Order: sequence, then C-alpha cells, then structure tokens
Amino acid sequence: MNIEEKWFNEDFQFETSLAPKRTRLQEFWLLFKQNRLAILGLFIFILFFCCAIVGLFMTSGPDPLFDPAMIRLQEKLRPPLAKPNLDSLRREEIPYLGFYLMGTDDLGRDVFARMLQGAWVSLTVGFVAVGISVLIGIFMGGIAGYFGQHHLRVDHVLVTFLLISGAALVTANFIRFGAALLCLTLAYIFYSLSTKNRSREKTLSSWTKVFRKNTVSVDTLIMRIVDIMLCFPSFFLILTVVALLPASIYNIMIVIGLTSWMGTTRFVRAEFLSLREQDFVAAVKTLGAGNFRIIFRHMMPNAIAPVLVSATIGIATAILTEAGLSFLGFGVPPPHATWGNILSDGKNFIFDAPWLTFIPGIAILIVVLSFNLFGEGLRDVLNPKLRERL
Repeated sequence: MNIEEKWFNEDFQFETSLAPKRTRLQEFWLLFKQNRLAILGLFIFILFFCCAIVGLFMTSGPDPLFDPAMIRLQEKLRPPLAKPNLDSLRREEIPYLGFYLMGTDDLGRDVFARMLQGAWVSLTVGFVAVGISVLIGIFMGGIAGYFGQHHLRVDHVLVTFLLISGAALVTANFIRFGAALLCLTLAYIFYSLSTKNRSREKTLSSWTKVFRKNTVSVDTLIMRIVDIMLCFPSFFLILTVVALLPASIYNIMIVIGLTSWMGTTRFVRAEFLSLREQDFVAAVKTLGAGNFRIIFRHMMPNAIAPVLVSATIGIATAILTEAGLSFLGFGVPPPHATWGNILSDGKNFIFDAPWLTFIPGIAILIVVLSFNLFGEGLRDVLNPKLRERL
C-alpha cells in the first residue's frame, strides 16, 4: 500500500467517525430524557391513558365489573377503603374489590368506578376537541401563510356570507329559505367559473366591475377573524354556546374545538411565512410542483413542530375546560360520569365527605400538570437552537 492510498483510507475513516451515528428518533429521545420533569409528565400521561382504556372496558357493558351508576343509598358517604355492610346489600351490589377504594358519594355510588369512567370521558373530550382545533388551525394558518398575499374580490365576500347564511338557515329549520339561498349561491359560483376565461376587463359592465374589485387580502381577513375570536373570553364564549345547545358530550367536544383554534393558526401562519421564502420551496416551484404538493409534502412537515407542542398543551386545556363546564352543570350530562361533575356533586359535602372534592380535584391537577410538563419538554426538544448545542 502506497502513501496516497494510506492517506485516503485515513481520511475516509476520519470522515466516517465524524458522521452522525444516531437517527432522528434517537436524537429526539436523547434530548427528551434529559428533562426529568418531561419524563415524569410522559409517564403520568401513559398511566392516565392506560387507566382510561381499562376503565372503558370495566365500566361499560350490560354487566360491568365496576358499575358507576349503581345506587346504594344505605352505603352513602362511606370513606375511602371502607368495607361494605354485607347484610344490607344484595349480591350484585357488593363492590368488585370487596371494599370502596375511593369511598362513595351521596347516592352510594362507587367513586372509584365513576373516576374510571370519567377518565375515558376526559381523554375523549381532550383529544377530539384538540383534533378539531388543530385541523381548523392548520387549514386557516396554511391559507394565511401561503396565499395571504392574494386579495379577495367583492363577490367572493358576498358568496361566503350567503353560504354561511344559507347553512345557518338550514340549521335553524328554515329549510326552504336556506336551501334556496344555497342553490342561488352555488349557481352563481358555477356561472362565475364558466365565464372566467371568456370575460375580459374591457367587456365587463360597470356593475360587474364593482363586484370584481379587490377588497382585503386573505392574510388580513383571517388574522382579523383570529383577533375577533381572541377578544372574547374563551370560557364564557364556550359557556354561552353550550347553554344554547342541547346537553351532549359531542356538543362539548365540538364547541371546545371550534373556540380554540386561534393559537394553532398563528403558529402555522408564522411557520409558513418563513418557509415560503426558503430556497427549497423556490426549487420545488421551479420543478413545476403544484401548490397542494408544496404545502403538504414540503412545508407542512417543517411547520408541524410547534403544532404538536400546542396540541399537547391544548389537551390539558380542553380537559380543564370540560371539568369547569361540568362543575357548573353545563358539561357532559348524566349518566356519564366526569371528573368535573364528581367534583360538583362533592362541593355540598366538603366537610362531611371531603374525599368527593379532593380525589377528582387532585386527579385533574395531576393530569393537567403532566400534559403541561410533557408539552414543555417537547418544546425544548423541538427547539433547533437546543439541538445545535447538543
């Protein structure tokens, strides 16, 4: 082996030793495990998720192991770890564990069974509500960030207003007026699309020119909507809407989701504004890629990091909002048990049966804190400056 080959092999081995040997997932875990509070939050989140899944199977069905709706008036307000009075109970009324792990409420219902059922309800409300808000936020923020420089015409604004009005009339049982308004609006849309290529500015009438004039930009319109939504106190807005709608777990999830998308919209818009001017986006445009591919294939994966952090913290906010609504009596209706209505039922017996208040209150505190700690840990890991330092 000559000297040149020896130098080449030494350089190749040196470059190979400098090459990164960890995958992106390994780097993520290496950074994440350094934050002990985030690890604790992840552990509590996994434990809460497992309890919710197990509670779903143990508290549902025709003959559940833990029946959260079984009333034992002779066993009301029993303290935690109390043993049942077997002489006054039927066989099916005896608790599965042989004792009341978390006591009973004012109707003799097992608090442990109700907490298991409430864990699944809280988890469902949190994830579904955040899913709705994230989808709306990504859609609105992506449009504002990528198409924000485009302007809306007068007829675009009028058509949007008519579509919303028609849908509102149909929802309010004014089906004929709403359907007629929707049909006229759709007819105008098809007519406008069919005459788009044939029309020229010099052939348009004066009235048509008025409707074709530009108004506000897309970015300005969306961000002003966000500002208007942020002006209202979110909890009182949710409380007002829930009070007007029928009591249902689905209405709770939808309302929380529809009133909490503004933060995600701002995150996605800011990321899209910075990514839109990057070299790789310009290169993809030069290759002839469409807007759909540019947004969802190249820009969205780079803009999803702050959305994940916002979604994680948003789950905790949604759980806390649902608990607050249930505490005020506007949440998930019976027979579903939630941590909020367990807490609401126990407020009248805070001195006689304090466990009815402390158990759900501490559970809400721990779960919300774990989601916040986990979200803060994700924020630190997904921070590129921290990744560069490590």
